[in-house]
Amino acid sequence: MAEERWISAFLDAQAAELGAARNTLLAYGRDLKDFSAWLAREGSGFETAGQDEIETYLICCEAEGLSRATRARRLSSIRQLYRFAYDEGWRRDNPAIRIAGPAKPKRLPKVLSIEEVEALLDAARQSGRTPVERARNICLMEVLYATGLRVSELVGLPVAAARGDPRMLMVTGKGGKDRMVPLSGPARTALQDWLAIRDAAEERARLERGMSPARHLFPARGASGHLTRQAFHAILKDLAAAAAIAPDRVTPHVLRHAFATHLLAGGADLRAIQTLLGHADISTTEIYTHVLDERLKALVLDHHPLARDVREP
Repeated sequence: MAEERWISAFLDAQAAELGAARNTLLAYGRDLKDFSAWLAREGSGFETAGQDEIETYLICCEAEGLSRATRARRLSSIRQLYRFAYDEGWRRDNPAIRIAGPAKPKRLPKVLSIEEVEALLDAARQSGRTPVERARNICLMEVLYATGLRVSELVGLPVAAARGDPRMLMVTGKGGKDRMVPLSGPARTALQDWLAIRDAAEERARLERGMSPARHLFPARGASGHLTRQAFHAILKDLAAAAAIAPDRVTPHVLRHAFATHLLAGGADLRAIQTLLGHADISTTEIYTHVLDERLKALVLDHHPLARDVREP
């Protein structure tokens, strides 16, 4: 089978049988096309490549300066492809099964303090060129911090999910899996304020230009029909600057980390946080316990009198 057919069949199976998310499929596709192109230059292909060739490819990736995380992801893509090819009977072996990937260093997620998040929320209430922008930005920030949604989940929320002053939002996450997340009081208020302004603008557009109603809570004119992740990222940078926080410290994912860490510090159960975040494995959620451990260590070193004596020359 041609390399393109291998990749296409593999991606179709990942989507149909495992419910892989679109971004995951795109990453698989990019990685496998790069590997296929390298094999072609070496006079080989998926059907004939062996363990030595895969290892040589990974060495070339390292020589190109690719990060450990990127190399680990590429190896994972290759492993998945050959597992699929073996199950389908396209190969009698799996040449990637014994290859050890590069060790991925564990890094603790960056987290904002509660005071810093409150400063961002205050900035959202005061920043924006128009009242419409301010209402939208307040809603984005309040909902994100109240729920810990992934940025793609937030910007892609359907407006139907917000109707009727809900106390819970139904969210479709990775792999098309649905979960319920509760809304705080401030988030519900911001949501209702934004809906009133949004709906009024939609009604004017319908009467004046005959436009159809938008499906998304945060509509935009682009192909997706909703605010893009990149646009929200830019909004956050502006809010960080207005809140006197270094913009490189603030991203949508950092606010997701803040949501989880602040819940855990307040006594929330780790399993509950796992459910709210939509993590498939509790080990992914356990990283937040390490964040708290580091903060406690810093607290002791900064404030314990004996620790101060040791630090001072």
